Amino acid sequence: MEKTWRWFGPNDKITLEMLRQIGVEGIVTALHHIPNGEIWSEEEVNKMKNFIEERGLRWSVVESLPVCESIKYGGPDRDHLIENYKESLRNLGKAGVKTICYNFMPVLDWARTDLEYPNPDGTSNLYFNRAEFAYFDINILKRENAADDYDEDTLRRMREEVAPRMNKEAEHRLVENIIVKTQGFVNGNITEDDLEPVNKFRELLDLYKGIDAEALRANMAYFLNAIMPVCDEYGIDMCVHPDDPPMPILGLPRIVTCDADIEAFLNAVPNTHNGLTFCAGSLSAGAHNNVVELAKKYASRTHFVHARICKVQPNGDFKESTHLDPRLIEVVRIFEKERPGVAMRVDHAPLMLGDDKMGYNAGYSFHGRMLALGMISGVMAALK
Repeated sequence: MEKTWRWFGPNDKITLEMLRQIGVEGIVTALHHIPNGEIWSEEEVNKMKNFIEERGLRWSVVESLPVCESIKYGGPDRDHLIENYKESLRNLGKAGVKTICYNFMPVLDWARTDLEYPNPDGTSNLYFNRAEFAYFDINILKRENAADDYDEDTLRRMREEVAPRMNKEAEHRLVENIIVKTQGFVNGNITEDDLEPVNKFRELLDLYKGIDAEALRANMAYFLNAIMPVCDEYGIDMCVHPDDPPMPILGLPRIVTCDADIEAFLNAVPNTHNGLTFCAGSLSAGAHNNVVELAKKYASRTHFVHARICKVQPNGDFKESTHLDPRLIEVVRIFEKERPGVAMRVDHAPLMLGDDKMGYNAGYSFHGRMLALGMISGVMAALK
């Protein structure tokens, strides 16, 4: 597999020169300065491509060319937004950038409750505490009938373990972790400049009233069918990222959470350019998923791999696991055999060796990802 790295553009504190020194071969990035829904011009695409190539690397994957919310919920301007999307794809295809990672998650890209959960060795990881998430949903967001979406054990933990330690500062940190710090740096809906993020978040949720999983699937198929002719013309592979976490949250439908979901969207648009970003981490955050079996089944339709993995607790909480987790080693083995040239990047590595003081984007430390890349590189070398 090609060893790639998610890089957030020229303002990223981690430079391309640094990445060359640690064995990175390809870059995963996007034109983050262009607002969602606007066209990525040939000039802007080539400017980024040349910037990367002048430093001895290549632009391997776009992550992400965002799909606007209006396309997801089927708003009145979706056809106009899809035409803009197609034009951006054409300009990427002309430049030879032909792997596009995107997601079809409503409102929230990914969710964690703790961005620096302490490990015994002094490092820290991302963590999802189901009871804390329930507290946010029920007591901060105050979503109607939210309590009905949680089992009794989660509600008990929320009342007995979470609520007693919550104050104004703790609630603010929870809001920051769930809807601000994990979203704003990736063309998300909420940014750190938003003065009332919770109110804005409620407004975004309201856009999906009446949109169930079936409607969202239909909107995804509508979008994919519309762009496939461009993908065919330029040889562009679209690879959807699984929902993170892989379960319904906040009353929103989620449609890329399991084997049946993946099979459904691939069958709905059977073009080979319609494929999957195999994120072992997102899929393994659901105890219902066997990531090794899923890798075997969908290797041929996988166009991009995220090498990370999660460990789920009996109560439904989950955290990132080591990149030497035996399940992840098996996943790497499968893709090394079945898709040897596919782009792969490590993901969501620990904060370590001062990473926590550098202001890196949540989940995207330097030293932690460098260690993870070394681990996965060693696995790949051993498999060879």
